Amino acid sequence: MKWIKSNRWRPIALAGTAFVVWVALWGELGGPGGGEAFEAVPVFGQAPDAAKPAPKPNPAPSPNAVPPVPEKPPAPKPMSNRLVEYHIGVALDAEAKTLHGTQTVTWRNPGKQKVQELYFHLYPNAFESDRTTFMRESGGKLREDERTGDGVGSMTVSSVETSDGLDLTPRIAFEQPDDGNKADRTVMKLRLPKPVAPNETVTLRMSFAVKLPEVFARMGYKGEFVMAGQWFPKLAVYEPAGTRGRTAEGWNIHQYHGNSEFYSDFGIYNVKIKVPADYVVAATGFPPKPAVADKASGTKTYHFYADDVHDFAWAASPNFVYAEEPFSAPNVPGVKIKLYLDPKHLELKERYMYAAKKALEHYSAWYGPYPYSTLSVVVPPAGAGGAGGMEYPTLITAWAADDADLGYELERVVVHEIGHQYWYGIVASNEFEEAWLDEGFTSYAEDKLMEAEYGLTPNTTLEASYMTNPASLTRFSWNFNNHDHYADNVYIRGKLVLLAMEKEIGEAQMKRVLRTYFDRYKFRHPSTGDFQKTVEDVTKRSWAPFFDQFVYGDQMVDYAVERIERVPSEPNQYAYRVTVAGRSGKDGPVSVRFAYEDGQSIVQEWNGEEDRIVFTLPPHGAKLRHVVVDPDWGVVLEHKRYNNFMKTDVDDKLETRWTMGVSKLIEALLGTLAW
Repeated sequence: MKWIKSNRWRPIALAGTAFVVWVALWGELGGPGGGEAFEAVPVFGQAPDAAKPAPKPNPAPSPNAVPPVPEKPPAPKPMSNRLVEYHIGVALDAEAKTLHGTQTVTWRNPGKQKVQELYFHLYPNAFESDRTTFMRESGGKLREDERTGDGVGSMTVSSVETSDGLDLTPRIAFEQPDDGNKADRTVMKLRLPKPVAPNETVTLRMSFAVKLPEVFARMGYKGEFVMAGQWFPKLAVYEPAGTRGRTAEGWNIHQYHGNSEFYSDFGIYNVKIKVPADYVVAATGFPPKPAVADKASGTKTYHFYADDVHDFAWAASPNFVYAEEPFSAPNVPGVKIKLYLDPKHLELKERYMYAAKKALEHYSAWYGPYPYSTLSVVVPPAGAGGAGGMEYPTLITAWAADDADLGYELERVVVHEIGHQYWYGIVASNEFEEAWLDEGFTSYAEDKLMEAEYGLTPNTTLEASYMTNPASLTRFSWNFNNHDHYADNVYIRGKLVLLAMEKEIGEAQMKRVLRTYFDRYKFRHPSTGDFQKTVEDVTKRSWAPFFDQFVYGDQMVDYAVERIERVPSEPNQYAYRVTVAGRSGKDGPVSVRFAYEDGQSIVQEWNGEEDRIVFTLPPHGAKLRHVVVDPDWGVVLEHKRYNNFMKTDVDDKLETRWTMGVSKLIEALLGTLAW
């Protein structure tokens, strides 16, 4: 990063890129830099050679030596398309629980058509009344965290200007593309004075303020602690044709819903954060220089920079206990792990650090190298559960420090949120529309790591039984019935789908699938269709029937023993005809075991593809005792195992009555379970 002193706006031409970026004075932006004016040259490419001093002449070489030719190291190649660039200055008013900020944001048009309207997400407006879409859908509750009486928050954009000073503030409008709820102001539309041509840029200067709610649904305050997630006006994603299967380019815009999370474009973030002098700040990215204290105002200004990320979050508290350790592994060249502990969990420091290190080590070996230089872990204080268990680029939050002994939940939440660095952070799935590509993949990775490192094996049979109301994994997040329905499907069912694939192709090939998918689509916003193509490319066969049933469709597997009939045979011999059905999704082959009273068993394989099959058993010297489908519980997606088994020595009418009674009882019990 190169800083250039300036007292006016001016364009800076960047070598190695096709566009010109307008940057602003920090003082003009109202940033918290103590009045010092500067402008940032983004690291899109090399600075112009004309801006550098002329090189000094080399000394004459000796007669017997040829001097080496000086080589200029190449600029690091951007990992992403860097369509957006933010320069933000924000100040925390700790007493009023407000943020006051300014930002210059530059957007490059990635499409082939001119664009004249920009869309911004104003996520804090989800908390401004009980009538917003988020509050209506969530009922004021997310997970087990409920909104308090002080859980009112909002965002106000007070001014928007072009780089040449044209005031666009009167052009601000709000849209509700998903439900038409006029009380919802989480999507802001801004019509530009002239369209942005393909591959050209527009830069805007904005002032905004945020009223923080008492911490709820990922952001807010608790006492002196602040979690600033989704805290600035954030550009929506403009998708070119071909992105995630689009046939025509356009904006992907959705309101903030009760279930949905987020979707943004990759870019550069250059952020200054002014807080009271005794506060410690954790944030996305890394500090290019130490924090600067201002004794006169009693404040301290932190500076963070991040590139090739699609969001920026920060947390602040005067009570953080800070620790950091460098970490490297074969696929982790070097990462500084930063831990921001609540004092109640000081004695748990080593457990947090170990979990973070092992997560980076395993995920980087399994899926691909972690590409950033830092990873921050924030432990919120007791009572700040709404800020816990959340992921942002290079920063995660653990559970709040309400309990001294979290058991393995301490490690589980850390490795889960670090898993999000891959599927949410780097691959960057659209969590509005295909949440399973993040949550299902991360839950799968979490289980793999907890088993490999801590010996904890998930009870997938029990988890499958939770799926009493399966739904398509590509259903938009807000179209699930409620949060439990959303979580059961995108977290648990999504994970089970991946495990079912692994069961079929083997763990080694499944790792190749996921590593290929990660390598192919990192920084690219893939879709479910892109994942399916990857699976088919690696395994060299079609997976259409599987995806149609269990991913695009709403199926689970339900194999059942429907009928056992004794048929005529020789004296002292017993012959039977057994009907086995596939009542829902088909994921064969599946074993069927026929157990006799003399202790002998016969196992037959069924491809599991027909709606039902009749097995005709040869005469045997003992009675058939029972029949069981999938006796070894190998079908991962089987969710109604109570009808996989049937005894023989029960009257047909009683058998039917018993099976139906147990069926209804178990469904009723499972229907009361919470995710």
